[in-house]
Amino acid sequence: MNTQGFHLTGSLAVPLNFNASTLDEITVQLSDGFYTTFSTLSGGTKVLGLQAHLNRLFTPAKEHGLLPSVDEKTLRRHIVEAVRLYLPDEARIRLVLTRDTGDVYLGIQAFTPPPAEIYEKGVHVITVSMARHDPRIKGTDFIAQSAEQRKLVRKDVYEILLMGKRGNILEGMTSNFYVIKGKNLITAQKGILLGVTRRAVLRLARGQGMPIDYRSPRVDEKFNEAFITSSSRGVVPIISIDEKNVGEGGVGEWTKKLSLVYQAYVHNKSEDICS
Repeated sequence: MNTQGFHLTGSLAVPLNFNASTLDEITVQLSDGFYTTFSTLSGGTKVLGLQAHLNRLFTPAKEHGLLPSVDEKTLRRHIVEAVRLYLPDEARIRLVLTRDTGDVYLGIQAFTPPPAEIYEKGVHVITVSMARHDPRIKGTDFIAQSAEQRKLVRKDVYEILLMGKRGNILEGMTSNFYVIKGKNLITAQKGILLGVTRRAVLRLARGQGMPIDYRSPRVDEKFNEAFITSSSRGVVPIISIDEKNVGEGGVGEWTKKLSLVYQAYVHNKSEDICS
């Protein structure tokens, strides 16, 4: 099924009258706003951390004095109805709440989970000198900006990492970023978007006995392992940054362990949305 977009007003989900093949193409045609993106699990029946995703819309709306065009309870019903169109396949969903009017939009497309190869062999990433305008709010203005950057990179580059003026790596364009030195997990705490998956991974890392060092690692710093996280991809190992190997150039043992415990966490904690 093709990518679809809807304007949500109360109990109505009005189809958008423009064509789009991706969620980004839907988003850039809307007014500037707050957004969140997530994917279903277990054959389109579950979502991990749905409340946290909804908070990304309703919390800034309240802070800006906006009245959303749908309340949270109604929005949950719209999500369920949209997901049913794609069953039994997985779906990727984006919710947008516009800054000017508080209108809520839902975009949805079929979702194919990442291939096992990226978890088994790791991925290549590069850095660019770039940062979010407002790191604490997931704003749609960043989507067009990041899309222009992605056009400039090679196809084998899996993610682009955002780097501060002092050579410190903040986060990925669509992910959070981490490195491991020994058994210490290092990740930025300031100047980044605090991802939904990030919160779970940090809790799981502590459960594995890993101390957390909250700082943004330097691009020229020596470390053993690196990985990124996001709601749709989980824990993705990084084997090279700017064509330089991370550690020995393979997937590290701590990254493998965190990936496994995160998969178990997803299985146990995902919310059933279609019952």
